[in-house]
Amino acid sequence: VDDHVTDTLAAGAQLCHDDTVRFTVANSRESIEWLVSQGVEFSRYPDEEGFHLTREGGHSHRRIIHAADATGRAVSEALTNQALKRDSIEIFQQHVAVDLVVRGGRCHGAYVLDRKAGHVRLFRAKFVVLASGGASKAYLYTSNPDGASGDGIAMAWRAGCRVANMEFNQFHPTCLYHPQAKSFLVTEAIRGEGGRLLSSTGERFMQRYDERGELAPRDIVARAIDHEMKRLGSDCVYLDISHKSADFLLHHFPTVKARCLELGIDITREPIPVVPAAHYTCGGVMVDHRGKTDLDGLFAIGETSFTGLHGANRMASNSLLECIVFGRSAADAIAERIAEPQAELRIPDWDESQVTDSDEDVVISHNWDELRRFMWDYVGIVRTNKRLQRALHRVELLQQEIREYYSNYKVSNDLIELRNLAMVAELIIRSAMQRKESRGLHYTLDYPETLPEALDTILDPGHRGGDKT
Repeated sequence: VDDHVTDTLAAGAQLCHDDTVRFTVANSRESIEWLVSQGVEFSRYPDEEGFHLTREGGHSHRRIIHAADATGRAVSEALTNQALKRDSIEIFQQHVAVDLVVRGGRCHGAYVLDRKAGHVRLFRAKFVVLASGGASKAYLYTSNPDGASGDGIAMAWRAGCRVANMEFNQFHPTCLYHPQAKSFLVTEAIRGEGGRLLSSTGERFMQRYDERGELAPRDIVARAIDHEMKRLGSDCVYLDISHKSADFLLHHFPTVKARCLELGIDITREPIPVVPAAHYTCGGVMVDHRGKTDLDGLFAIGETSFTGLHGANRMASNSLLECIVFGRSAADAIAERIAEPQAELRIPDWDESQVTDSDEDVVISHNWDELRRFMWDYVGIVRTNKRLQRALHRVELLQQEIREYYSNYKVSNDLIELRNLAMVAELIIRSAMQRKESRGLHYTLDYPETLPEALDTILDPGHRGGDKT
């Protein structure tokens, strides 16, 4: 436990909350045992005597339980299957939340678009949990699925919740670089098992940037790759694991091996072309150790939330752990209060009487593309004051267009996501402008030094500025 805490604090560039780190790590074993009991098939040693543990960037030794190279999928599929078995759980597919319902300082549910019917419905709830992921789709290149558009963060902000540390966007160093490989992540475990990063000239370069080489934290590796690509004018770098046996690669990295083969890349014989891509939102909606936000009745879990665990840079695999630890903690908090009586409030249905169907959906796709491009160019791996000012000006103009569009036309899935993504992009930009230093994932040429005191950036919807605390 102590070693895991120490590694996390080091990776987070002195900005992690010590109490949150210890709370998460102390509850890790119990949470993982719970996952095993729910049917998650983690990888074991061939003799079946124990689970295989791997090592990733920032970790001092092997401690990461995994399911080959698709751990997230294994966890989500097992828990989805468990949810589907429960008669007490009702699942609504093809629904997307529009906004939270807030009355009297409490969350009472949400307005939700039924995408098939094309109408917005009112969902009442004693308690609401936001677990909608991060906002990496704000960037042109990302490892995330299309749904990672910051919806939960934007809805909580509009409902009056504070957000923190939105400037810390983790860029995963190794996404597959191929025109047909949309958002395919090449797992960090490859570097943990001896994978070597090579420049376009075939030379190893990580030792020039950090003595830990390929096992340095992700922010250092991503910046090194970014610098090498710009220095040499290359489109990508290469990750080479071909010195390992074919059997080893098939056993440890079957998903990566299969996907690369589909694209004509044999990882047993040649290196994998990779580029950095937006991967993880370290900031989010401020919560306590039970996942509770500033708004009574509203919880936020996982990448939507800001717990203080990740600091200025998330250490590999701590995100899945955070989801389970805080998810269970929030469930306990809700269970304790679920029987409390609530006053019956009259909440109006969604009013569509003043809007029409849009005949200009092309505007949404153009704005979406513009947003992601200027965020990549101006608010990416390396930042400057001038780039951030340009980005803020662009996002403010974009939001004016979105507000006008939102007021006049019926909501759609694309419009909801664009509205939320633009809101979260503004939060990222404003947070980055508040931080007058380089720390962890936030690197700016105008303030290259790290300040002696580590402070969070907190934005409060009560006033549009920010403060450090």
